[in-house]
Amino acid sequence: MKHIGIWIDKEKARLMTIENGKEIFDTIFSEVEFFNPKGGSRSKTRWGPQDVVQDSKYLEREKHQLRSYFKNIASFISSADDIVIYGPADTNEKFMTMLKEQYKQIAAKVQMVSKMGYVTPNQLHAHIRNYFRKTTTLNQ
Repeated sequence: MKHIGIWIDKEKARLMTIENGKEIFDTIFSEVEFFNPKGGSRSKTRWGPQDVVQDSKYLEREKHQLRSYFKNIASFISSADDIVIYGPADTNEKFMTMLKEQYKQIAAKVQMVSKMGYVTPNQLHAHIRNYFRKTTTLNQ
């Protein structure tokens, strides 16, 4: 059995693979740019129109970058038997939604999607190890 635990946010995904008692740790970095749009200007005339920054192009670019990031993770976890997904914000839920829409075979292997704040790598590895230890003893 190949178990994979993922902690994901917009910056990186930490993956822990447990197979035949061996634990392998990987990190997949995203190429999502963090935008801080600046701009907009006042009119030279008093009470004149303002120039507004369009957020839609930044959000659209981020959406495409997230899609590419999720595709990389999906190709990495495609051979897993059981998957758990953790994350501090809504990125884990967006990833699960993408799996349900585009990778139904992988989505069927997901055991749990849960919120988990920022943790150290050792805390994450212990949490994933304990989760799969509990589920394998319950299934036997």
